[in-house]
Amino acid sequence: MANGGPVEHGYPHLETVRAAVTALYKRLSYDTVQTFSASVAPADVAFCDTDDLYLGTQRVAYELVRHYRLPDARMIVSFREMTHAASVELAAGPEYFIELNDRFRTHRRDIGAALAHEVMHVYLHRLDLSFPGTRDNEILTDTATTYLGAGWLLLDAYREDSASSQKLGYLTPEEFGYVLAKRALVFGEDPSLWFTSPQAYTAYVKGMARARRDEQQPPLTAAGWAGRRRYARDRRHAQDPHAVPVLPAEGPYSFTPGGREPLRVSFPCPTCHQRIRVPVRGRVRARCGLCRTVLECDT
Repeated sequence: MANGGPVEHGYPHLETVRAAVTALYKRLSYDTVQTFSASVAPADVAFCDTDDLYLGTQRVAYELVRHYRLPDARMIVSFREMTHAASVELAAGPEYFIELNDRFRTHRRDIGAALAHEVMHVYLHRLDLSFPGTRDNEILTDTATTYLGAGWLLLDAYREDSASSQKLGYLTPEEFGYVLAKRALVFGEDPSLWFTSPQAYTAYVKGMARARRDEQQPPLTAAGWAGRRRYARDRRHAQDPHAVPVLPAEGPYSFTPGGREPLRVSFPCPTCHQRIRVPVRGRVRARCGLCRTVLECDT
């Protein structure tokens, strides 16, 4: 939790974020991901200063348990002084003990954001889905929280001005915006309507621009002129039997040498980042086997 300190920006964890999206689709399946088409509604996790602290916190925790479809899980929430925003004890259940930073006693509007992350820890624990190392596992948790419809709360908790700052979670604001944009493109949502923080809206706009770039990489037909020209150069090199194989200097695609088989190009799906291999033969339509996205390609 950044509380008055510097807030990291940019996309330093982007590859781990993309791997987390792929892992979600692999572990949950396309059909299960689709059941999270509706995000947590702002009214369901609203918390005003006149609400009883403990009853209100338990109500919000219950709404997040319901959203993640954990009907047999009970969250027992308390407050104490601590460095981090929150922590959860991952036991066998059905009761899970969550501790929130004492700061949230007076910053109640962000209790939903802190709980969204901690309840997701329980969800992933039950799925037996994790990444090695604390850092990558926390990035997985932030990504899953956001992609499955509760992470807009984490981004909305980001506020920064010349005198103070606050940010929850391990992702940067722009990375939260990127995952939110990925979700919005899949489900047709506009989470920016729910933001109360202007800085959150700015981060979402930047994240959407980065997410759109994933859809504009060759060999996808939406690629720009420069990308198409670079791709054509790399394809000619790959088709030259006397050339030394090299990876493209830019872009995520790579070619598989032909030999007796036709030359193929491999590239990540712009939705779930699972790699797709298609033959190099001009215009082709590919369907990702993991997230079922249909892709128009010019190979």
